[in-house]
Amino acid sequence: MTTMTPVQLSAAAARRTALAAQGFADARPTGTPTRQHLRRALSRVQLLQLDSVNVAVRAHYMPLFSRLGAYPMSLVDEAAWAHTARRPRLLVEYWAHEASLIPVEDWPLFHWRMRRYESRYARHIARIAAASPGLLDDVLATVADLGPVSAGTLESTLGGPAPKSKGGWWNRSDIKHICESLFATGQLTTGTRQGFQRLYDLPERALPATVFDAPPIPDDEAARQLTLRAALAHGVGTEKDLRDYYRLEPSRSQRAVAELVDAGLLVPVAVEGWRHPAYRHVDARTPRAVVGRALLCPFDPLIWERDRAERLFGFRYRIEIYVPEPQRIYGYYVFPFLLDGELVARVDLKADRVGGVLRVQGAYLEEGRDRARVVGELAGELGVMAEWLGLSGVWVGDRGELAGALRRAVR
Repeated sequence: MTTMTPVQLSAAAARRTALAAQGFADARPTGTPTRQHLRRALSRVQLLQLDSVNVAVRAHYMPLFSRLGAYPMSLVDEAAWAHTARRPRLLVEYWAHEASLIPVEDWPLFHWRMRRYESRYARHIARIAAASPGLLDDVLATVADLGPVSAGTLESTLGGPAPKSKGGWWNRSDIKHICESLFATGQLTTGTRQGFQRLYDLPERALPATVFDAPPIPDDEAARQLTLRAALAHGVGTEKDLRDYYRLEPSRSQRAVAELVDAGLLVPVAVEGWRHPAYRHVDARTPRAVVGRALLCPFDPLIWERDRAERLFGFRYRIEIYVPEPQRIYGYYVFPFLLDGELVARVDLKADRVGGVLRVQGAYLEEGRDRARVVGELAGELGVMAEWLGLSGVWVGDRGELAGALRRAVR
């Protein structure tokens, strides 16, 4: 690796670089966002994390709202779970950061991970095969006949729920085990979803043919490409930051970073206040200012690496879903509020679909922020979000020092 003197970068410049990389320096569309706007936002974030929590809105929809404003959720649904010759599928599900939607052209970059899963689950699948010979082949054949199809329908079609394996994998049925294994190893994918239920299909039927036409990508080259995508999404980040985006192994990530530095695609930088060396994507830009507002869900890629969020914004953030209610500090499902490039507040949100309102169960101001301005901007953004979710208004509870002022503002 060529030794280079790191470029000095102030903390404020690193923050603006990161925000620009994630699309927060781009103006929101003035009209209804289109597939073109979706593509542009995806070129920034690279992937959308999936999560089953639906307290306010599913995790894969919210990052696009944060960047585009109110947009038709059908844009994501069509991009992820529909494929026609006229409008090819843009996204496919796979294990990237966690369960994620990634661009279809990136699917071959995870063949190394598919092989890892094949090895990881081999003994478990072998035990199922010994107990139920031919079951795996039957699952594949039935998906080929009926897909997209749920694991439950497969169980019914193949003679009722298969015996459950003892221990591990949350005691799922053997058929569900097989489906998840085939998904992880790339032999099945998500054809579509029904609600949030995954319907399995064959990749060659669900994905564009171009995904299968390219020659195999060597593992080290895949690691370099994924690291470069992570750097594009970060703007600037430490090796560990870049590694976490696609959950690469440390040794593979470190080698990829060194090779990308040698290739001139990553620039070593020393960021003010950061303990570890950092790297800036060669094409990253650092705007003079970042303006605008956005609510960020807990699974937004700007903040999902909590240590990085603290380094960038001085903002300590933890998701408290799994914390007993009496021990929660801010609430169950808390959205940080981004205003002009700073995280200035946080709100505990719930979409009350029966009552028809967006519930702000707690609202908290970060120290040293302009209360009046934050309240006005936050009230405005909550109103936009409520309308986007098809709710009639915003309700504000009593928790948090912003609650009273915010309640008056939303009225």
